[in-house]
Amino acid sequence: MSSTNLWLTEWNFEPTVLVGLILLSAIYLYGVGPLRRRYGWAAKIDKRQIALFLSGVFIIFIALISPLDEIGDYYLFSAHMVQHLLLTLVMPPLLLLGTPSWLVRPLLEWRLIHSTARWVSKPILAFLLFNVLFTAYHVPTLYDLALQNEMFHIFVHLLLMATSVVAWLPILSPMQEFPRLPYPHQILYLFFGAILPTILGAIITFSDSVLYPTYRVAPRVFGISALDDQMAAGLIMWIPGSTIYLLVLTIVFFKWFGQDDGEKANEFAGRG
Repeated sequence: MSSTNLWLTEWNFEPTVLVGLILLSAIYLYGVGPLRRRYGWAAKIDKRQIALFLSGVFIIFIALISPLDEIGDYYLFSAHMVQHLLLTLVMPPLLLLGTPSWLVRPLLEWRLIHSTARWVSKPILAFLLFNVLFTAYHVPTLYDLALQNEMFHIFVHLLLMATSVVAWLPILSPMQEFPRLPYPHQILYLFFGAILPTILGAIITFSDSVLYPTYRVAPRVFGISALDDQMAAGLIMWIPGSTIYLLVLTIVFFKWFGQDDGEKANEFAGRG
């Protein structure tokens, strides 16, 4: 198949994904519109939040429906890596920034949801849940199993997306019930978050053999060899992956730097 045909024809219109994205968008719009007005949750909704949330949904669409999904599953490891970065580092901040606290708060009236959310949103646990899963997934045996077993692949994608949202809560939580970390702690959290893609990306980049059997035997497209494709995948994880964390870290630093001395003292004490 030619490279042009890949981009034109390999759209993965999986009904479950499409229905899920439509439902997610519809529930959100119904919540910030008719339900908000009916129950008086808020006087208005910031249109920027709607744009951010729907942008997050669109990122999922690009990652799972566009040819990026098919190319990543059957041809290029580098395309799969782009997909994972979209789902774990781009989509979660957009969804969280687009979610007003009053929209989620009614769900906390259910004790199971409240207790589960409080448990998984603890910063150390939130960090470990995502990073341990992300690391384990890149063990060649498990990674190749996901590529060969569609149900397992779907399960892993759902886990990665869910735990990545949880991992961003200490930085971007919209709710006081699950507060964001103080700024200095956010900086440390993001710094350690940037270490994992740096280490994994370097291991993949500098490997002198193809690590994943599926990509070793995959049809070559775009004139890229299997080893060059793997090197590109490692660099994508390493540079854009760590850069996103460091960019957010920089934003947090300047927000903290802009506080007065009294607020900074409270942040250091963990009471900010």
